Amino acid sequence: MPRLRASLAAPALALVVGLGLSFPSYAADCRLDRVDLRGSWGQTSFTVEIADDEAERAQGLMFRESMARGAGMLFVYPEPQRAAFWMKNTLIPLDIIFLDESGRVIQIQADAVPGDLTPLPGGDNVFAVLEINGGLAARYGISIGSEMRHKVFSKTSPIWPC
Repeated sequence: MPRLRASLAAPALALVVGLGLSFPSYAADCRLDRVDLRGSWGQTSFTVEIADDEAERAQGLMFRESMARGAGMLFVYPEPQRAAFWMKNTLIPLDIIFLDESGRVIQIQADAVPGDLTPLPGGDNVFAVLEINGGLAARYGISIGSEMRHKVFSKTSPIWPC
């Protein structure tokens, strides 16, 4: 039976190629509600809420009792700047991933402790920050130098364009 499936797949693929049809590329699927991350460890995606004004960035993920594993919040600044986060009124542990204007990970604050008021620095030239559930950056292998793709990085020269 496996041989039959393989023989049926080849004509279907030939038909797609013959008609000039193609499958949409992953890059064409760049969406406002999702970020993609990649590195030597592989690739992963998160569905995100965008916090791109002062009020949204100030509120962040405070008072939330849970967040889906594949979800996060992307904080976006108008210009690169020095940034630090804290966990005041945050009820869940988070990994805080700081990115430069090209979409490169420049700092990670892993497993930030809920309620802790200690500033967690991201460094200079922070353009965006991704918050995901604590422990996921290590689990997936996300590290300094990993690359993110999202439309907010298209203003300049993204390292992984949409």
